[in-house]
This record gives sequence, C-alpha cells and structure tokens, in this order.
Amino acid sequence: MQKMDAYKVHLTRAALDNFAHTLVWTAMMIYQIQVVGLTPLQLVLVGTTMEMTIFLFEIPTGIIADVYSRRLSMIIGVFMIGVAYLVAGVFPTFAAILISNVIWGIGYTFTSGAYDAWMVDELGQERTGEAFVRSGQVARAVSIVAIPVSALLGSIHLAIPIIVGALTLIGTWVFLLLFMPENGFKPTPSEDRNTWQKFGDTFVSRLRVIRGRPALMSILAVGLFYGLFSEAWDRLWQIHLINNIGLPQFVNLPPIVWFSVIGIAEMAVGIVAGEALRRRFNMNSGRAMGRGLFWMTATMIVGLVVYGLTSSFIVAMLAFFAFNIARGLTGPVYGTWSNMHIDSNVRATVLSMQSQTDAIGQIVGGPPLGAIGERRLPLAFLASATILSPALWLLRHSERYQPVEEAAEAVAVEA
Repeated sequence: MQKMDAYKVHLTRAALDNFAHTLVWTAMMIYQIQVVGLTPLQLVLVGTTMEMTIFLFEIPTGIIADVYSRRLSMIIGVFMIGVAYLVAGVFPTFAAILISNVIWGIGYTFTSGAYDAWMVDELGQERTGEAFVRSGQVARAVSIVAIPVSALLGSIHLAIPIIVGALTLIGTWVFLLLFMPENGFKPTPSEDRNTWQKFGDTFVSRLRVIRGRPALMSILAVGLFYGLFSEAWDRLWQIHLINNIGLPQFVNLPPIVWFSVIGIAEMAVGIVAGEALRRRFNMNSGRAMGRGLFWMTATMIVGLVVYGLTSSFIVAMLAFFAFNIARGLTGPVYGTWSNMHIDSNVRATVLSMQSQTDAIGQIVGGPPLGAIGERRLPLAFLASATILSPALWLLRHSERYQPVEEAAEAVAVEA
C-alpha cells in the first residue's frame, strides 16, 4: 500500500492522538477516584510507577529507534499506550491501574525522541519547526472538541471515554502501520548509540561539568524542587476537590462535567496568560526572568496553601487558577532562563540532566507526599508548598550570576 506524505501523516496523527488522550485524561483521575476507589497514596504510587518505568526504559527503547527504525518504534509505542488505556478502562482495580501505567510508560519511551527524529528524517530540519507549530494548533482545536465529548460519555459511565480513547489510539496504530512512511532513516553508528555504559559515562561527565559551575548547580536544584513537590498536586487536587471541598450543588451535574468546565476554562485562561507573557515580559533579560520565576514560584506556593486549607469552592478555584497559570508560565521562562546560563558547548548535557533531575524529584517526592495525603489530604498540599519553598531562596540567590552572554560582554568591555 502506498504511504502518505509525511506532513499529512503528522497532522492526522496529531489530531487522532490528542483526541484520544483528551478523552482519556478528562475522565481518568475521576475514574480512578470514584470507580476504582484509589486512596491518595495509591493515586501517587500510580504516578511514581509511571515515572520509574519511563526512567528505566528510556535508553533500551531508544536503541530500537536508533538501530532499527523510528517508524517501528512509534508503531510499537502507540499500540502499547492504546493497550494500556484499554487495560485501565476494562479492569477497575488498583493492580490493573499499576500494570496499565507500566505498559503506558514503556510505550511512551518508544515514542519519545523517536517521533521527533522521524520528523527531522522525513521533513528536514527546516520544515519540522513549522510542522510542530501547525500540529500544536490542531491539537488545541481537537482538545476543545474532545473535552465535552469525554464529559458526555463519562456521564453515562466513567470507563467509556477511557475505552473509546484507547480504541482511538489503536485505530491510530492501524493508520500509522498502513500509511506512515520512512524514507530518510539511517541507522545510528554503534559508537553513537545510547547504551547503559554510555549513559553511565555521560552521567559522570555531566556531574564534573556542572559541579564547578554554581549557576548550573542552582538551576538544577530549582528543577529538583519543581519535581519533588509536583506529584501531590498532579494526583491529588481532584480527590481533594471532590471529597473535602465539594463540588457545587445548585445544579445536579456529574463530577466529570464540572472537571470538563474547569479544564476548558483553564485552557482559555492559559492562552490569554501566555499571550500576555509574550507581549509584556522581557525574555531577553536574565535578571527579569529570575525575578519572574521567583514570583511565579511564590504564587504557586500560596496557591498550594490556600487550596489545601480552604473549604470554599470559589476560593479553591481562585487558588487553582492562580497555581496553574503560574505553573504554566514557569515552563517557558525556566527553560529560557536556564539556557541563558549554559555555555553552548555543554547545553545538551545540562538540559538532559535537567530532565533527569525532574524525574528523580517526582520519583523520590511522590510516595512520601502520598502517605501524608493518606492521613489528611490538606497536609499533602501544605507539605508540597513547604518542599517547593527552598526554590525561592535558590532563585533569589541566583540573581548574582550573570547569563553567559552578559558575562562575556562584560569581560570584552573590561578588556
């Protein structure tokens, strides 16, 4: 069968993939809380299991993409993620949810990196950026449609949108199997492949590079605290809203409808906040970004505390939106601020280390926060705020460090 144009495959896959994932994740956490009956500790352990699986399988699955085929790696990954959602939706038990997250994590590692590499192979570097921008627009449009669809299906039974999302992903797997081309792939030479030995050697060399640079140490430490606190919020905000704060009772709507409304509102507010950041924030000033990150992180801490302590739905929503807007803006600002402090010859090394640091933070921080939430949910949010607080000191402390280019310019002027 003749393969489709790679650009058309990319956009079609983006639409199907985002439709499926939005269907699933609009319902998944409520399903785990109300149907499976997971406790706060179990909810966090599910996330930790997923993070640990990704951490362990990233390298061995990457070898398949490097050595055999990017296309093959993607096809395997999409199929496994679809099966993972199907297992979760069909078998409402804690054990099945854990197994589902292991399958999901392995499937994700087959797709991460492989898809970007396939895009560059097939479209070329010059067309890849534009293709990702266009698919991002497609993804947002599809998500806006998928959220109410998930709410409608979930109002019948919470497992239905998860199963429909799983079947959509399996349909995406069939589409990729039939139409995804691969014409530009060249196997990676053995000396350049990611292996565990190479990973260990690279990790040690990264530590040597970073250890002598205080600015990089601060950046990684901030990223570690961003990872340490996050699992409690990501896994427990919904169960806290349902069980402790309470959803509005003036109209009899299922929880999934309320969470869909919240999700759409969050998306709209996030778009507005992102545009405001783009227009008004000086993304070329290291000092301005450091201060911005300080206040965004402070807003997140206040949001966690207020959300954990309040019993008012309106106050909780104000805290929720304040937290999520600040957190959403933190990502691009933190990434840009980090790059300003990294020499170009070690940039890839440090950025990779950042990702690993965040994952380690989530793996280490999740279970203790889940155990605290098991005793009393508000305490988990207060503990998360406490864990995140040292990032404020690090961000304030980092203002003394000049970005690489500014430091170079200062040296040139003095010379």
